[in-house]
Amino acid sequence: MRNVSLIFGRLAKSLCLVVGLTFAVSLSADAQNDPKAGEALFKANCTTCHLVQGKRVGPELLGMSSRYEEDWLIPWIQNSQAMIAAGDETAVRLFEEHNNLVMTAFPQLSDDDVRDIIAFVEAEEARIAAGPADDGSGGSAGGAGSSDATQFMILGLVAVIALAIGIMFVLGKVVRTLERVVETSPEKLAPAYEGPTTGDQVKAATLRFLKNKKLVFLVVLVLVGVLATAGWRSMWNVGVHEGYMPVQPIKFSHQLHAGVNQIDCQYCHGGAYKSKNASIPSANICMNCHTGVTGSEQYGGEISPEIAKIYRALDYDPNTGEYGDNPKPIEWVRIHNLPDFAYFNHSQHVVVAGVDCATCHGPVETMEELYQFSPLTMKWCVDCHQETEVNADNAYYDQLIEAHEKLKKGEKLTAAMIGGLECGKCHY
Repeated sequence: MRNVSLIFGRLAKSLCLVVGLTFAVSLSADAQNDPKAGEALFKANCTTCHLVQGKRVGPELLGMSSRYEEDWLIPWIQNSQAMIAAGDETAVRLFEEHNNLVMTAFPQLSDDDVRDIIAFVEAEEARIAAGPADDGSGGSAGGAGSSDATQFMILGLVAVIALAIGIMFVLGKVVRTLERVVETSPEKLAPAYEGPTTGDQVKAATLRFLKNKKLVFLVVLVLVGVLATAGWRSMWNVGVHEGYMPVQPIKFSHQLHAGVNQIDCQYCHGGAYKSKNASIPSANICMNCHTGVTGSEQYGGEISPEIAKIYRALDYDPNTGEYGDNPKPIEWVRIHNLPDFAYFNHSQHVVVAGVDCATCHGPVETMEELYQFSPLTMKWCVDCHQETEVNADNAYYDQLIEAHEKLKKGEKLTAAMIGGLECGKCHY
């Protein structure tokens, strides 16, 4: 019987080792290709031209991984024109098949970044093959599904560990009971023995558990890991409002204005070119179009309810074309909020660096209701700054050089010449 106990101990150690290795392998496999990170990269770089299912400017990406090898896809996504210039047969064929349409180069994407994008596309393919999502959320549903699958895997492994601990405890108790039966002679057994009470059994089991230092250590280790993971995820997401979409006083559709009507972002948000803030347009900007565009075609000759809200805010009478004396501000709800200690200058990014609005705000032209596309965390900003090359060939640096030359010559140099008239210098 003692041999049985020894064999059981070895089996228990092997079981713990197998479960631990399975857990580690699953985590490392999940860390290699991150569909969630790929979703963010896809939205920031690819959605302008591509859809996973359906054609936009470029072809759809459904089945991309099955048609092309990963070793070919990575350099193609990073710089397709370089492969075409090098005479790659597949690259040249694709270029000709799509009417010589030039694909934007993405040298800032590392090999791992491209693998994450490929993993996101594969996750979307699996979601599409499984059928339409209940919430109809498109690409984000794929990223959410992959994240849910990862969490389900982790919870499943925790459950397996808990089950293994329970089996070890029960089998250990059975083995010890059998050992006592074999080692105890029948004469010493009391004929009318009724057994210990429930309280005594619980107390004895607790003591045996506390004496088993290896089992106690394993349980404590699992609890610490679960609590640390939950705490870390909670603290990491404090203040992160990715996907935040408040209800606005007027249902302004960016999809209609920026997408269908192709109105440039800076027509309404002119501050992005000259100031720290992009600025929310005044209602007078809206009236540049909506003195004539009333939406009556869709409402049987009546003014659109949303356009009527603009008229009421300006105290405007569409019948006479006159403004009253009682205008009221439109109380828009702010979506993108940075901490007070974080300084972000729109003009520096848009004019000097040439950053496209979609890099931070996402595919606004597809949003019926605007929401926060990017996490806007410090890590997200730092990653962008580490990957983005400085373009010194612009007027901003020319003015700096001119200012330094004036200083060298002892000529007059005013604050206005070095950006002193920028609104964001004084107005936050």
